Parts: sequence; C-alpha cells; structure tokens
Amino acid sequence: MAPDKATTGREMIIHDLDGPSAQWLQELQSSGEQRERALTRLHQLLLRIARTEVGRRSSHLQLAGPELDDICHQAAADALMGIVSKLDQFRGESRFTTWAYKFVILELSNKIGRHIWRNPSVQLEPEDWNRLPDRFGLDPADESQWRDLVLALRAAVGQTLTVRQREVFIAIAVDGVPLDALVVRLGTNRNAIYKMMFDARRKLRAALVAGGHLEPIQDDAGQS
Repeated sequence: MAPDKATTGREMIIHDLDGPSAQWLQELQSSGEQRERALTRLHQLLLRIARTEVGRRSSHLQLAGPELDDICHQAAADALMGIVSKLDQFRGESRFTTWAYKFVILELSNKIGRHIWRNPSVQLEPEDWNRLPDRFGLDPADESQWRDLVLALRAAVGQTLTVRQREVFIAIAVDGVPLDALVVRLGTNRNAIYKMMFDARRKLRAALVAGGHLEPIQDDAGQS
C-alpha cells in the first residue's frame, strides 16, 4: 500500500527541523504517556512565558496576585489547546518554542484586555487633560500659556481627528487605558492602534502649529 501523502509530508518536515523542534513535534503527535508528558512540559513552558510577560507589563496593568496568576493559567491552557489543534500547520520557519510563544502571548493579551474592559477603573477627571502637554513633550513658559495650550489641544482633538482616532487618542492619552484592553475593545491589533495614534499626534501638532501654539519644526514647515 502506498504511504499516505500527508504522513509522508509531515515526516519530511520533521526531518528538516532543528533537533528540539523535531522532538516537540514527534512527542506531541505520539500517544500514551509520552504525549501526556510532552503536553505537561509544554503547558509548564507556556505558563512560564505568560508569567514572564505579565511581569514585564506589570507597571501598566491594574491586576495583581491570584487574579493575575489565574489569567496566566487560563492563557497557558488555551494556548496549549490552540497549539495542539494546529500542529499540522507548523512548518519549521522558526523554532517550535518561538511558534508556541506567539500563541500564549496572544491569549494573554486577549484575556487581559477582556478583564480590564469588564472591570474598568475610575476614569480620569477632565482636569487630567493637563497631562497632555507633558506627553507631547511640550513645556509652556507660564501657567497662562499652559492653560491656553490645553484648551487648544482639546479643541483640536474634537475638530481634527476622526471618530476612531479621537476614541483611541482619548482612551490612551487621557484615560490611560492599557493598549491590550483597547485592542480587544476595538477588535483590532497593536499595529493599527499605533498607526492611529501616530496619525492623531501628527494632526494635533499641525493644528497647534497653525494656531500659533507651537513653533513649526522642519517637518511641519517643509523645505526652506
């Protein structure tokens, strides 16, 4: 009987992998105790990755203790199921552990985002718009200039930004919403959020320059 083409293809892929990646794939696709041991090892690896990642993000998260560790366990468990269900999609473009890393980071980001939107913190008061000049790297000379700049900035946000840009800008720059939460809330991705923030800041700076609140820089003024 001729060998199954899919099986032959998998054997060729495993043969071309680096040693550790080939071992992961073989053990996870085996059966019995060998497979159970591999699943346990992989879950432990994913949990370590999740805990390391939340440690890196801890200064920006409003979570701690058992609640945060529970999210790490959920992310590791869901990532494990996702990896096992997609083993046939692993082609060896990267190490197996690098491929697996992406699953748990995505699950962790989604779970943190959903948790924060289900349990929102108290929103900042309007006076916290006063933080914006600092975030733009601006330093007005006196209190009156600062007040005028904040008023101009608030007006520019309302007049020059699209609805989505305004939503993203206020959420991040004014209300301090974590990026992961905003990604989940808007059903988008980090790159799209970065792009909207970049475009929003560019529009706002242009409006402040046009209103005489900022001096134009070379990019604003064009070639002289």
